[in-house]
Amino acid sequence: MEPVLLFILIGVVIVGGIIGLGVNLLRGGSRTNTLEREAPTVGAPTRPGLPADDLDREPPGEAVTSPPETTATTAPEPEVVEPEPAPPAEPEAPAFEKPESARGRLQRLRARLARSNSALGKGLLALLSRGGLDEEAWEEVEDTLIASDLGVEATTELVDSLRRRVSVEGATDEATVRGWLKEELLALVQPGLDRRIASSRVGDRPAVILVVGVNGTGKTTTVGKLARVLVAEDRDVLLGAADTFRAAAADQLATWGDRVGVPTVRSDRDGADPAAVAFDAVKAGIEEEVDVVIIDTAGRLHNKVGLMDELGKVKRVIEKQSEIDEVLLVLDATTGQNGLQQAKVFSEAVNVTGIVLSKLDGTAKGGIVVAVQRQLGVPVKLVGLGEGPDDLAPFDPEAFVDAIVD
Repeated sequence: MEPVLLFILIGVVIVGGIIGLGVNLLRGGSRTNTLEREAPTVGAPTRPGLPADDLDREPPGEAVTSPPETTATTAPEPEVVEPEPAPPAEPEAPAFEKPESARGRLQRLRARLARSNSALGKGLLALLSRGGLDEEAWEEVEDTLIASDLGVEATTELVDSLRRRVSVEGATDEATVRGWLKEELLALVQPGLDRRIASSRVGDRPAVILVVGVNGTGKTTTVGKLARVLVAEDRDVLLGAADTFRAAAADQLATWGDRVGVPTVRSDRDGADPAAVAFDAVKAGIEEEVDVVIIDTAGRLHNKVGLMDELGKVKRVIEKQSEIDEVLLVLDATTGQNGLQQAKVFSEAVNVTGIVLSKLDGTAKGGIVVAVQRQLGVPVKLVGLGEGPDDLAPFDPEAFVDAIVD
């Protein structure tokens, strides 16, 4: 071979080798970068056509060393100290409200009672004073009295007495009839019953009042209003929130206590044992030497034996350290004859000593006073005629009858 051709062939081989080497280097770098970008995570499937162990090996040829990682040196962030959260603001207690005097309360309630029972008295007077009373007229008198929740027995007694007077004396003028009606109604209301509330210390312990009744009669409100009545009489009072089933009952009672300036003993948790709360309240009353402890209880249906048994338990637990001086049954005056059945069951469970008639307003009938007293043989001691804090007063038989008839 001629020298020129030989040199050309050698040159082609050298150039080809250089080109091939460059291509291999370029292919190796591309593969390395691809592997770095597509390196699988733990548990990731391997790529088709490439053994799993090749993912962790460098390709043949020159080793490609990745540049060392550099860590930026930054100044440490200053520690942020979170300010302590401010304690939740306690709700402001209602300002102390001075209770109305007993005399002022009674005068105001007498006027309201007159409005609430005017239909009964005026209806009877209109019937009795029109003269010429025949059997139909007397039946109308009976219907009016029964509709006022007086009860059949009391109505029969009242009508028979009035008929004798009209027959003997023959007078039918309004003034005379009004006098007769007052006398007969007052006899039915039984003015001689002892209507005082046990609210004075007995020896070295306070008087204890237990307040009971069905749901919705206004027991908690009655307890708060009764506390106002007693504070107005300069009694030192303590309240016990033994209604642990109604979530807002303890708060409601404590609010009443704040308003009148008396403490309230309550449980820290909902659903606590009501007997335990009652026990603690009486214990606190003894230790603090108060005059009277008033215990609010949960409303309960009178036809639920288990609930009534539980009420009996509350009574027994209290009596382990103190007698119960007063058991007040709160009745909704608008329930009429149904209230009488409630009164009977409660009296059997806890020996009721007095009745509180709540809601004795324009929708109630005054005759319920007579009916409940006759059935239980215990007096109506308090009446409530509205939602105001001083709308509770001792029951006054004379004022009640005057309000009906005048």
